[in-house]
Amino acid sequence: MKLFATSLLAALLALPAMSSFAAGEAPAPAAVAEVAKPDLVKGAATFAGVCISCHGADGNSGTPAYPKLAQQHPEYLVKQLQEFKSGKRKNSIMLGFASTLSDDDMKNVAYFAASKKSAPGFSKEKDLVTLGERIYRGGIADRQVPACAGCHSPTGAGMPAQYPRLGGQHADYAVAQLTAFRDGVRTNSLQMTQVAAKLNDKEIRAVADYIAGLH
Repeated sequence: MKLFATSLLAALLALPAMSSFAAGEAPAPAAVAEVAKPDLVKGAATFAGVCISCHGADGNSGTPAYPKLAQQHPEYLVKQLQEFKSGKRKNSIMLGFASTLSDDDMKNVAYFAASKKSAPGFSKEKDLVTLGERIYRGGIADRQVPACAGCHSPTGAGMPAQYPRLGGQHADYAVAQLTAFRDGVRTNSLQMTQVAAKLNDKEIRAVADYIAGLH
């Protein structure tokens, strides 16, 4: 009996240590790994080695065919780089560059570009700017084309982590992308594919030219 009592006492003493788990309380959480912050110094070095020849030293491309990256939302840039690398967004030139970048490289480059101020652009086709403004700000009601400003903001600043900055972007580049969305060449945004599908060439040129002058 004495041996049994001793064993029972030992078992009872062990219960408090088990009771909290049995009652449904979670054990103390393990320390959450700290998310690494972007390294702008490394981003600048990678940008200089990979991106500068097309997109300019400060992200302000001097060639209308290549987009300005300065002041673009970094989350958007990371997403595009990932999709170039995976092939979801098809571009043979960018596939080659993006394939060399790790996730950390992409984040560093994106935040470096975002830290640079975008150079202002301007509209060139005055006969189209009124049409472009009307579509950008009010859409096309009879074709159910939404106003661009609803997602990209009235100033073209976009919405961080959701919709890219457009203000001041090269009109030639914007025309190329809208046309690619419309024609099914660029397929990494269903929303933009559906919008661009309803625009004709003149409307695409008008919106792109208006965007170039937004600031």
